[in-house]
Amino acid sequence: MLSTDLARRLLDAGLNWSPMPGDRFVVDRRGVAEEVFYLADMTVEVHEFVGGSVIGFNGVAEWALDSVALEETLWLPREDQMRAVLDHDFVGLGMDGSGYAVVALVDGVATTFAHRDAEEAYGLALLEVLRHRTP
Repeated sequence: MLSTDLARRLLDAGLNWSPMPGDRFVVDRRGVAEEVFYLADMTVEVHEFVGGSVIGFNGVAEWALDSVALEETLWLPREDQMRAVLDHDFVGLGMDGSGYAVVALVDGVATTFAHRDAEEAYGLALLEVLRHRTP
């Protein structure tokens, strides 16, 4: 799973989130940031209001929050979601001595990003690609 540190760096680099069922996120607040939530139609869903979007926790008795502003959450994109954002800059995924290796085009140059976790390797590749894409 993608680390919150790398997810925050991706957000800072411009990765936008349009919440959909199945997405993973954390509430970016002290004391609860370690708990990963999943958007699901029945228990955790996005509600759109005039003032902005909130994530509602429906019928979750053990949780003290009814909802949290989208801005207070941090998306933990999955491997397939990061691959989709990489789009034509994605070259391939393989293995190397330390784990997984994602090859992506950074300014047109094939560059390898390795990590023992596949999603972290994708995240590192996406971070570098986002930093070099024109706005």
